[in-house]
Amino acid sequence: MYDKSPFVAVSADSALCLSGWGEIGRALRERVGEEARAICVECYPGVFTSQLQEELAKELQPSRLILSEDYLLPAAELNRVVEPFLTDDPVFGILNDFEMENFFDAEKFEQARKSVHEYRGKQLLVVGPGAALLAPPNALLVYADMARWEIQQRQRRAEIGNLGAENLGDTPARKYKRAFFLDWRAADRLKRRLLPRMDYLLDTNQPSFPKMIAGDLLRAGLESAASRPFRVVPFFDPGPWGGHWMEETCNLPQDTANHAWCFDCVPEENSLVLGFGERRIEMPALNLVFAQPRKLLGDVIYERFGAEFPIRFDFLDTMGGGNLSLQVHPMAQYARAQFGQMYTQDESYYMLDAEPDACVYLGLKEGIDPDAMKDALELAQAGGSAFDAERFVNRWPAAKHDHFLIPAGTVHCSGKNSMVLEISSTPYIFTFKLWDWSRMGMDGAPRPIHLQRGFENIQWDRTTNWVKASLINRVEELAAGDGWREERTELHELEFIETRRHWFTGSVLHDTKGTLNVLNLVEGDEIVVESPEAAFKPFIVHYAETFVVPAFVGPYRISPVKATEKPLATIKAFVRSGE
Repeated sequence: MYDKSPFVAVSADSALCLSGWGEIGRALRERVGEEARAICVECYPGVFTSQLQEELAKELQPSRLILSEDYLLPAAELNRVVEPFLTDDPVFGILNDFEMENFFDAEKFEQARKSVHEYRGKQLLVVGPGAALLAPPNALLVYADMARWEIQQRQRRAEIGNLGAENLGDTPARKYKRAFFLDWRAADRLKRRLLPRMDYLLDTNQPSFPKMIAGDLLRAGLESAASRPFRVVPFFDPGPWGGHWMEETCNLPQDTANHAWCFDCVPEENSLVLGFGERRIEMPALNLVFAQPRKLLGDVIYERFGAEFPIRFDFLDTMGGGNLSLQVHPMAQYARAQFGQMYTQDESYYMLDAEPDACVYLGLKEGIDPDAMKDALELAQAGGSAFDAERFVNRWPAAKHDHFLIPAGTVHCSGKNSMVLEISSTPYIFTFKLWDWSRMGMDGAPRPIHLQRGFENIQWDRTTNWVKASLINRVEELAAGDGWREERTELHELEFIETRRHWFTGSVLHDTKGTLNVLNLVEGDEIVVESPEAAFKPFIVHYAETFVVPAFVGPYRISPVKATEKPLATIKAFVRSGE
């Protein structure tokens, strides 16, 4: 029953969501009327701007059309400017404060802006990334948005390059890296400035079937979403170690070799969908984080992290597949110094399912020689003997509902025939692979290995006895009542996320206590999430679905949909207070 297309119902009125270029063009014409008012269409990088301007020009018949991309810096000059942020590493760059303004030739852009502001013709249309920086202050502002996942698909299909880069033929990995460290950061900074005053949001995920809602309706919908439980739209991707558990459980088409990943709650990557009758508007879930950070996250998280969603839930499926890469995440001080990332990826593996031979590689064996391990990894990477992981790394048996804690600096990977719910903090891509089991990536090329960075972050004292005592199944019963039991499965003291598991056959009362909660139904078919005060409509959750309860919600109740004698279970993550 896993729902692959969740949405937040905003209204039953389909007419509030315009669909197709005809409806959209008519609405914009009526909104502008006879005014000599410019229409500005700000575009997120990745939008097919040429198609968009062509369709809108047909509908609006402007007397003058301005394309912001005509004023970008020459690609070679832009590359020189951004080189310090992108570095020559194939995966990692440096987070930075690059702004959308910095993509443009300052002199030409200012001349264009002055010309636009002085234009007195009847209808002016300004289109493209950075268009809002050119347009007059009173321009009707349309924001053309799209999902991060769709951008990645366009990169893979070689339909788009990066903003101003002229790199259409570059590899998807390099385009993703440049977008992650440059395009998306700058575009999101501008988006946050524009969200309060957008007149319309234009959903361009399906270029031939665009949809649009009014800005006031967008902001009201996001405020509504931040006031009740919701799910983001999951996406699934194959990988060199991928398995087949999700194909059955999540009812996926078997049109790829496997399914390795599911981002089930990573708002920087996932979409949020708002529903209007039978029509839907899809947008990056980050829009909600930007628009309603305090209601969604709570004051403590917002003051610590800003408008950033710090908890990540995703699936790693190796059922019938292979081991993940052996890896380590950077220590926090290293992440700050090297990448400008203010926190690191502390994580955990919660076992949703496991075959009898399932395992987790975690921590180092007692008494190993670090230099010998380094030599063996370097020899394997150079094409010599395969790395004998079990000579140096602990291999722990894994069973359903086991919980393995993985603070940064700990060598780890999930083994084959496992279904992992990964619960972690959210710095996204900062993983140092040490060994990839002599295999190729999905593109037929070796995946990048970062041995030196890994060596600089491995905590060599995290060995067998410490791992067994500190990182595996640290379950503590906290409370119990009629038909329920609460356990702390926790993350390690070094990590800022706390986890609680509830087993229940009846209702369980929860309370956000003013901070973001993220949960997954890890046992049982179906639950209902309700407000004791009927503050939101009952919300149905199925097995393996991750859902978000905003800080604003406060008390909420979780119950089985059907009477049961077999206990159901949820696992809940939140940021520890006082951190």
